[in-house]
Amino acid sequence: MAKHPVPKKKTSKASRDARRSHHHLTPPNLVPCPQCKGVKPAHVVCPHCGSYGGKQVIKVED
Repeated sequence: MAKHPVPKKKTSKASRDARRSHHHLTPPNLVPCPQCKGVKPAHVVCPHCGSYGGKQVIKVED
């Protein structure tokens, strides 16, 4: 039978939580659209007006 690794001491709540302190999610970085001022992800066609780089790229239906 193989022996499994077992912790020698109990991990305290402070050590456990300090290790998990970086496990949070980061919110998406949204920037305002220069055409319609709606928020959108950077370097993506605006879902509100359909423009990208100052040009109308896609037709958006309301």
